[in-house]
Amino acid sequence: MQTNDIRGIDALRHDLEGARDWMAAICGPHGLQVRSPQQLNFHHSGMVMRSMASTLGYVEYGTDVTISVHNDAPLNCYSVSLPLTGQQELAARGQLWLSDQDRGLILSPHETQNLAIMGNCRKIIVSIPSPALRQVLERLLQRSLDTALTFEPQMDAANGDQAVWWRMVRFLVGEIGRAEPFLNHQHMAEDLEHTLLKGLLLSQPHNYSQELAEAMRPSCPHYLLRARQFIYDNAREDIVLEDIERAAGVSRYKLFDGFKEHFGHAPMAYLKKHRLDAVRRELILDCSERNVSSIAMGWGFSHLGRFSSDYKQRFGETPSQTLKRVTSR
Repeated sequence: MQTNDIRGIDALRHDLEGARDWMAAICGPHGLQVRSPQQLNFHHSGMVMRSMASTLGYVEYGTDVTISVHNDAPLNCYSVSLPLTGQQELAARGQLWLSDQDRGLILSPHETQNLAIMGNCRKIIVSIPSPALRQVLERLLQRSLDTALTFEPQMDAANGDQAVWWRMVRFLVGEIGRAEPFLNHQHMAEDLEHTLLKGLLLSQPHNYSQELAEAMRPSCPHYLLRARQFIYDNAREDIVLEDIERAAGVSRYKLFDGFKEHFGHAPMAYLKKHRLDAVRRELILDCSERNVSSIAMGWGFSHLGRFSSDYKQRFGETPSQTLKRVTSR
């Protein structure tokens, strides 16, 4: 049995009102400014997943445009986009976020923001209705939300869980034409859409991320929480295994078993992972204000050669490569 759960869409417009009205029907009210109206060549194609009305596809304007969103006329969806060619730049919260093939953007509703899109920008766009994402998050948290869901605007499309999510989106939009009968199979579209929304909530930071992580994690014994908090509080100090044992108040055997089951690492390996993550955060945030050695030593790495090797094994690049990449951007 098959149901018509996915509907293909395709629109080509050459007038400002037509392009704006089409995208308003997809994302909600917004302003559209075009530098050269006579060059406007708007094209949006993709699919609507009828279960929760999420839209996936491609969009391009053919000329430089600026999309304006104001809180007195908010979007009715979360607009997630990633350029395949060209660039775009989001101005929101008093900051600028650049978006290219490695960095996507999320426009959260109820925020004042301006999105400048270059004329050569062709991008993947995922539009998720606000009630749909709210519903999925409330089910995961098992409670009603007390404030609006708000994402961090920039999304890493090259590394980590966010990149996995974008690969899933690429697969779906790439298979729109070839796999429509399969994607329209009973329950298939609904399950895919729920997976898409859950994946976004779990991979991209937002104001409910910490609570969601706790809700999704198996119940953790108090002795492990004590041990983990001890690691967080003292990661810059010279910690040994016996220190973590004393903080937990259990035997070494029980401590090892608990860390493996709930955190996926032995205690000292977990400490090293936490320190490496902390060093990487500082390298990215500081943008070379301090050198790599001083940051690493500040997080308890006394053997710099071993630190560099461990860093590359975890992140796929050396600390200096991270610094160079971030500085160049």
